[in-house]
Amino acid sequence: MRNNANKSVVIVEKEDNTSLLRCNGAWTLKNITEITSVLQSIFQTTDKKSNINFDISAVDEFDSAGIILLLHTVKIFKVNSNNVNISGVSNSQEKMLAMFRGEEESADTSITKRYFFLNILKTVGKNTVSVLRDIVQFIAFLGESIASLGHYILHPSSIRFKAIIKNIEEAGVRALPIVAVTSFLIGVVIAYQSAVQLEKFGANLFIVDMIAISVTRELAPLITAIVVAGRSGSSYTAQIGVMKITEEIDAMKTMSFDPFRFLVLPRIIALMIAMPLMIFFADIFGICGGMFIAEIKLNLSYAEFINRLQNVLETKHLWVGIIKAPFFAFLIATVGCFRGFQVSYSTESIGRYTTISVVNAIFLVIACDAVFSVFLTELGI
Repeated sequence: MRNNANKSVVIVEKEDNTSLLRCNGAWTLKNITEITSVLQSIFQTTDKKSNINFDISAVDEFDSAGIILLLHTVKIFKVNSNNVNISGVSNSQEKMLAMFRGEEESADTSITKRYFFLNILKTVGKNTVSVLRDIVQFIAFLGESIASLGHYILHPSSIRFKAIIKNIEEAGVRALPIVAVTSFLIGVVIAYQSAVQLEKFGANLFIVDMIAISVTRELAPLITAIVVAGRSGSSYTAQIGVMKITEEIDAMKTMSFDPFRFLVLPRIIALMIAMPLMIFFADIFGICGGMFIAEIKLNLSYAEFINRLQNVLETKHLWVGIIKAPFFAFLIATVGCFRGFQVSYSTESIGRYTTISVVNAIFLVIACDAVFSVFLTELGI
């Protein structure tokens, strides 16, 4: 038992797991500092999950400051896993406690509602600022890449041909199997779905027109770009991200090696060289897939298919798809490298930025393809 006669709070009984706090004196703004210091000392010596009983029957005077302090103290004890009870409450004190409890609950409710909308605005604003910051940083990244490319042009001996060839093999040659399978299946799907409709009108031969033009102009470039974005773009982000975590990039800068000339440009140039070849490869397998289904579903022989293909497939359709390739490759490689440099010094960020790079690259490829489609259609190509 601890007894402080000159204080406004006195512990008169403490046994087992229960503490009785007998409150007395004037709980007013004048004594609030003294009362607070005593309550703090009591809180520090009170065990968690113990029973606390505030007896306020001996309190001579209460004002709003005293009531608020009492309710705040009760809340703190409850947060500390204590069971709290208030006893000895007079009618006037009960009315004051009820009034301030009601105001506190209504304030919490109004704050929750207000902060719900504020949190929405905060989230939107934060995401907008983040997107704008990424755009500015991406433009700066492009500027540094172009400056490094200028150094390549002015100093051809600095071009890393071995790194470029290696990246062509990694991003291009080794991607051919998955590009071939994907393109073949796309040709199969387009041909099979088209055959059902064309067969109704006896226009079986027009399946060649549909497959040839749609695959070469749109589907082969787009599907190849998406496959490369998921395969090579993510690889670029992960590779550069790991180099950043292991401080290899910092070491390169310390030794006066430009990371853009050694890491970024070889990947961009390699992918821009490999992408047109992969798209041409995808054109062949996409048409083969359509030809396979045309023979099975519409009894259109391979010879008839090839003869019709020679008549309807103009060279411009092939070039439209291939011209898109360097632009798609540039976007995929640049985004992959850019996100790789954004990786922080933690393994968790590698996965996050790898995912972001793939999503960004696919979005930009589709947006670029839409721009090409509108532009070329307006030109009548």
